[in-house]
Amino acid sequence: MKCKINLKILVPIFLLSIISIITIYCASIYTSKSLGNLALKQFMWYIIGTIFVIILLRLKNEYLYRHTWFLYIIGNILLLGLLFFGTPINNSKCWFVIPGIGSIQPSEFMKIFIMLTLATMIHNFRSDHSDPTMAEEFCFLLKTLGIVLLPSILTFLQPDTGAVIIYFIIYLFMMFASGIRLRWFISGFVFIGIVVGTILGLYFFKEHIFISIFGSSIYYRLERIFAWKSGSGLQLENALAAIGSSGIFGHGFNKTPIYFPEASTDFIFAVFASNFGLIGVIILISIIVFLDSNIIMLGKRGIVDTDRYILAGIVGMLFFQQVQNIGMTVGLLPITGITLPFISYGGSSLLSYMLIVGILFNISMEKTRHYKYK
Repeated sequence: MKCKINLKILVPIFLLSIISIITIYCASIYTSKSLGNLALKQFMWYIIGTIFVIILLRLKNEYLYRHTWFLYIIGNILLLGLLFFGTPINNSKCWFVIPGIGSIQPSEFMKIFIMLTLATMIHNFRSDHSDPTMAEEFCFLLKTLGIVLLPSILTFLQPDTGAVIIYFIIYLFMMFASGIRLRWFISGFVFIGIVVGTILGLYFFKEHIFISIFGSSIYYRLERIFAWKSGSGLQLENALAAIGSSGIFGHGFNKTPIYFPEASTDFIFAVFASNFGLIGVIILISIIVFLDSNIIMLGKRGIVDTDRYILAGIVGMLFFQQVQNIGMTVGLLPITGITLPFISYGGSSLLSYMLIVGILFNISMEKTRHYKYK
């Protein structure tokens, strides 16, 4: 069967891959030599990711939907295994280190497993309940929330707060796409507002009570998040200096003027902006907007409802990470350690995004069909 690849998705992904490799190379001057040639490694991860895409094109999304519970269980087992066998890196057990291969971060793939699981649950719920009652919707919300809470707790314990936030962003977007009553969102936001307000009140005004309840580890995590308001810290200050001094055309290829930590991952946008200036930033953001808009346009086609639900999760995840990463780099949002999709260095991260590309290609090629996944 001949596959017609969606060029409106393929072309921006190809351009982002070139930008990624070039920018990681430009960041190499401030990257530990013990990590090797990260630009070459990123190129290899893109090659492996392309193989993943080809395999997924042959399997189709239906294959993933029919094995979603197996993937979800495996993902949680891996997250649990990290707490016992994970290799500590920067005080976090987020990776399995495999000698000779590299590190694997299960939370990156868990994002996809959560999307697949929620998509099949929403599909089956809508198939069984054409006009659900309030009680039926409430039970459904509790079940889906439990699906997200389990990996969230395991991920939070690593600790990896950024991934947990993304899990819930995915959940929010997919629940909105499911068509449940608006009152559930209003009630949820009110409840979250009360809980968050109480926690922040303790953090700001009753530090000793906060630490006695939640522990010093969570206190210092919040302290790091709120440090962005003062614009202080080597990472942010140097990133802002590198971006601010770049001008219209930037300092030039491979001329990152100042050091800041995590240059090839969390702060990759600062490296790109400092090298290629305002013109480069406009081009990069234009490519990102073009990609996002074409992903959204897929939802207007006659696609399987399960695909539509997972599409909502993909859009929510990508949009949030793009805004959060760029926002924290320029000091507009708290620093959370969230990377820039398709640009930041990372094998697990990039492979998970390439799996998403495969899912998107399948969505763009498949005609409307109706399945029930149990």
